[in-house]
Amino acid sequence: GVRRFPWLCNVLLYGGLFAAGDAAQQLWRRRRRGQPPDWAQTRRVALVALAFHGNFSYVWLRALERALPGRRPPAVLGKVLCDQLLGAPVAVLAFYTGMSILQRKEDIFSDCKKKFWNTYKTGLMYWPFVQLSNFILVPVYLRTAYTGLCGFVWATFICFSQQSGDGTAKSALIWLQREKANADEESSEK
Repeated sequence: GVRRFPWLCNVLLYGGLFAAGDAAQQLWRRRRRGQPPDWAQTRRVALVALAFHGNFSYVWLRALERALPGRRPPAVLGKVLCDQLLGAPVAVLAFYTGMSILQRKEDIFSDCKKKFWNTYKTGLMYWPFVQLSNFILVPVYLRTAYTGLCGFVWATFICFSQQSGDGTAKSALIWLQREKANADEESSEK
């Protein structure tokens, strides 16, 4: 299992959960409009997650543990700070650029230019808390898998942002409110 093949298990779980996050947000968004999911989009998300994010997370989390070993508060806070200042920007840039390459966009940096800072700031409301619990509670060999599990939630947001949003939590919340209002309106008409 995981102890015998930690890299493979962690990366596959991470990639699968990230792709599932894209599928979930698509099913949610497209169902209301009567459109089928774009499974090619989900395959692109899976490819970016498997080829880059899962591997980066695995290597990055192990490097952080080597540089700042243990679960004492200074080490944990140092890991969270390094993760948010160095790892998070790399992950956001890689996602938007990787998706643009796979979508064959003419300007592969367009989404990065438009959405990077908003997405990064939104991530700062989520990832420090995820990583704090990760570095305190989760054994090193399972940290990428745990990050992937929490990445499912993040993937629903970042995939929505890549396709429709502007990288802010506000754009996702406005969309959710609109969806709820539409559902309430439909149910009152029945």
